[in-house]
Parts: sequence; structure tokens; C-alpha cells
Amino acid sequence: MLSTTTQLLRLSQGQLNLLEACPRKFQHTYLEQLSSPLDPEHEERQTLGSRFHLLMQQREMGLPIDSFLQVDTQLQKWMSAFGNAAPEVLTPATNNQTFRESEHYRTLQVQDYLLTVIYDLLIADNQQAQILDWKTYPKPPSKSKLAQNWQTRLYMYVLAETSEYLPEKISMTYWFVQSEGKPQNIKFNYNAVQHGNTAKKLNQLLSKLTNWLKSYQNNEQFPQVMEDSKTCDYCQFATRCERKKATDQEISNDNQLSVNGASLLQNLANIREISL
Repeated sequence: MLSTTTQLLRLSQGQLNLLEACPRKFQHTYLEQLSSPLDPEHEERQTLGSRFHLLMQQREMGLPIDSFLQVDTQLQKWMSAFGNAAPEVLTPATNNQTFRESEHYRTLQVQDYLLTVIYDLLIADNQQAQILDWKTYPKPPSKSKLAQNWQTRLYMYVLAETSEYLPEKISMTYWFVQSEGKPQNIKFNYNAVQHGNTAKKLNQLLSKLTNWLKSYQNNEQFPQVMEDSKTCDYCQFATRCERKKATDQEISNDNQLSVNGASLLQNLANIREISL
């Protein structure tokens, strides 16, 4: 009997968000591996956010965190405020029927894609499953905007598809630990209607991606957003996409993108894949 190997392209919620927002930017970012340097302030925020995630992970694993807190007053403030706002999150249940795991990893195959999710913290028992996610940027988005984010949709969808929990028994809570005043949370309860809608939208988006990838292999570009889209005003690829006239500095930056990307038509095999 002949065995066949199917190459599955890994996709995360961040890639789905970008694909839905602007297919051409997805092409530049993930297929062509183009990038631009982060501004120092943004890079600093990312580093601090990563340190908070690591702190929460080590705490959940029962590892000492005092050395982290002693050298970082910002982390001290965040942890203290979070402990006061959500003591139930930081206090594990005493019974052995509750499952808790930080950085919990799950995958789900849909079409020819392997969807990957990593939950900052998953708490589950025989009644319900809760997904928790830590955010360290200062101002929470609106709940309606967050509901449409693929992180919210994909995280609950994958858990329902890879567990025995009914959608109604699944929830997801974002904790914004740096929000003004004190930490704030936004909670989403899942249901079967949402699950069906997510399945439909997900399959539609992935079918489009399959067609765009086939065209891309024939040197056709991914679609662009409408010309009057405001997203182009803040996009590092606006010059490359001919959505605005290039200044001398932008030409220099665009050339740097090409250097970082190495090649505009990288082989698709260079994208992170897994064989089944």
C-alpha cells in the first residue's frame, strides 16, 4: 500500500487576522518573509509583555518568581494589582478534579491547514472549561471588536472541536493587567450558534487562502484592500503596494524590506509546515 504525505500549513490566530484584514500584507509578511525594524518603544512593550507571560507561567508551574519581582518594579505592580483583582485565578482549586495548565497547546486540522492555539492558562473541570489570556497593553479594545478577533473565535472553536465540552460550557476571559486604575477583564461565553458561524467563516477564509496560494505559485499577487482603505496609511508596505508615493526614506526602507526578505518569491516550502 502506497503512503501519501500531506503537507499542512500551520496557521495561528495572528495569521488569520492578517489574512482577513489584508491578504496582500499576509503575502508580504508570511510568504515573502519581509519585515521592518520595530520602533524601540514598541519593542520595549513587547519585551515587558513577554516577561509578564513568563512570570505567570513560572508561577503556575510552582517555580520561584521572587527574583523576577525584585528586579522589576513594573512586574511587581502588575502582579500585585492582578492578585487583588483576581485572587481566584491565582489560587488553584484544592480538589484534584480541576485541570490547570499554562501555555496549553492545541492543534486542529481544517482542510489542508493545521490551526495552532496556545492558551496562557486553561482551567477545566467536569462542568466547564475556561480559557484565560493575559494582555499588557494599557487600553482594552471594545468588546465587540475583541469578539471579531480571530483569537477569540479560534481559541474557543479549537477547544470545542478537540474536547468533549459543549460550546455552552466554554468561556474565554481576557485580563488587561496594565489598564488604567486596576486590571480589567472582558469575558466571552460560547454557544453552538457561534461555533457554527466560526466554522463557516473559517472554512470560507481557508478556501480563499488555498486559491490565493495556487495563484501565487503562478506569480499572481494576493488581493489588496480597497484603495481608500485607511489601513494603508499605517502599513509599512504601502509604498510597495503602490498605495502612496515613496519618499527617499521610504525607498530606503523598502529596499531594506527586500534585503530582510531575501527574495520576493520564496518557495512555499520555506513556510513552517508539519507532515502527517
